[in-house]
Amino acid sequence: MRFLLMILAVLALPAQARTVTDSAGRVVEVPDEVTTVFAAGPPASVLVYVLKPETLAGWPRALRPEERAYIAEPYRDLPETGRLTGRGGEANLERVLQIKPDLIVDFGSVRDTYVDLANRVQDQTGIPYLLIDGRFDNTAQALRILGDALGVPERGEALAQDVGARFDRLDTLLAEVPEDARPRVYLARGPEGLETGMKGSINTEIIERAGGRNVADDGGATKGLVNASMEQVIVANPDTIVTWDRNFFASVQDDPLWQGIDAVQKGRVYLSPTAPFGWIDRPPSLNRMIGLQWMAGLLYPDRWQGDLHEETRAFYKLYYHVDLSDDELERLLAWAEGRAPK
Repeated sequence: MRFLLMILAVLALPAQARTVTDSAGRVVEVPDEVTTVFAAGPPASVLVYVLKPETLAGWPRALRPEERAYIAEPYRDLPETGRLTGRGGEANLERVLQIKPDLIVDFGSVRDTYVDLANRVQDQTGIPYLLIDGRFDNTAQALRILGDALGVPERGEALAQDVGARFDRLDTLLAEVPEDARPRVYLARGPEGLETGMKGSINTEIIERAGGRNVADDGGATKGLVNASMEQVIVANPDTIVTWDRNFFASVQDDPLWQGIDAVQKGRVYLSPTAPFGWIDRPPSLNRMIGLQWMAGLLYPDRWQGDLHEETRAFYKLYYHVDLSDDELERLLAWAEGRAPK
């Protein structure tokens, strides 16, 4: 009888928990088994989806029709949850409590503002909240931290090593290219192309990591996204422009304001793929890893060795859990390679 009571007592115990130290140094107690995760913003949703898609409670923004084919079928119709952080954060705590996740994850800045938010939400909801550094060079560590938290440390480590290999490959190339010999690049956001990211911002890390010199550089006085004037772009005179905005890409060649820019004159304006996530940013998450390879090929076509088609197919399989058809791959890469889709 006593043995039976002991068994019943054990069965009645709450789920086991363990501690995870996040990127802000917060020691967070998480359940031993995490089955549902609320992503605080788009970068976190990509990170969770890549590592363990079955735990993702929903997308901060529902997938658009053109994005759906590039996400594994079981996760295309996940509900829209809104977001807790970043631009237009509209999810409220009632929505979070309605979903009842085991864990909340944010992936991005770990400044005091976000630490305060994480602590406040965790205190108010009782739901553990991990804050993970989203800087590009921290990608491997982010995969290890969340892989451990989600109970998939082997996948986290495998992806972390893949990221490390991609960075090492690029570093080997860049070691032979002096800073003053690197292409001068401008990120054109929005239909007018006049929103950009300053050097050092999370939105332009990919330019700098791929070996480009971001022309939006004031010596570090300004961070993040800014609105540039046409005069500033003319003075900067980039030799390469990258954008994810199709309206800007379609109009820039015929816009007289842009005709004097070297990049436009030389036909070096490139449109980034955006499905299921942008290759430059939007959001600044794991999706930038394939964008890094694409951009390295644009900036150093004579040095970067690789087949973008095969590398993209392999990346989407490993990271996004999908096998791309030839038609899907063609739609994705046509504009990125400077071709109209077939």
